[in-house]
Amino acid sequence: MRTVLICDDRRSVREGLTRVMSAVPGVQRIDCVATADELLTRYARQSADVVFVGTQRAVASGAEATRRLMSAHPQANVMVFGAPDDAGSIAAAIAGGARGYLRWDASRPELVAALAHSAVGAEAGTMPMQRTASPGASVNLTEREMQVLRGMSQGKSNGQIGRELYLSEDTVKTHARRLFRKLSAADRAQAVAQGFRCGLVS
Repeated sequence: MRTVLICDDRRSVREGLTRVMSAVPGVQRIDCVATADELLTRYARQSADVVFVGTQRAVASGAEATRRLMSAHPQANVMVFGAPDDAGSIAAAIAGGARGYLRWDASRPELVAALAHSAVGAEAGTMPMQRTASPGASVNLTEREMQVLRGMSQGKSNGQIGRELYLSEDTVKTHARRLFRKLSAADRAQAVAQGFRCGLVS
C-alpha cells in the first residue's frame, strides 16, 4: 500500500489530484497541505511514500519547499508538477532534490502512471519519472544551444533569448528543438531540468 502527500496552494488542484489518485489501486492514504511549513510539519509527523509539490503559482515556495524537505529528509521521494514554460522553478526544485517532473495539465493516465512509477522508484531507490537522458549521459550541445538553454534556465522567452543573441525567434526555436532532441526532453522544463542534472547549467 502507498501513501501520498500533496503540497499546493490551490485547493482545486489538491482536490483534483486527490480524486484521481484515490482511484489508483494500492493507494492507502492521501494527505494535502498548502504551504512549505505545513509540508515539513506533516512529513515529520507522518512521512509519505510519494510527495507531489506544485510550482505553478507559488514558484519560489514550491522550489523552496522541495529544498527544505529534502534537506531535512533526504530519503523523501518528491515529484514536482508545474507548467512546461515554468522551466526555471521546476529545474530549481529538481536541483533541490526532486526526483522528477510532471506537467500540471497531465492527463488522468499520466497522473496514475506518475504515481505508480514514483512508488516503484521509491521502493527501489531509483530516480522515477526521469523522462530525459541519464545524468551521466554525454551531451554535446553547440555553443548556441548552450546559450539558448541558459536563457531558458533563467525563465526567458524565446523572443527575449533571440533579442539577446541577435537571433530571430524562429532560429531560437530551431536551436531549442535540437537541444530538446539531444537531451531527450519533451519541453523547456524537462530540458532545463536535464541541464541541471548534467551540469550544463547552474
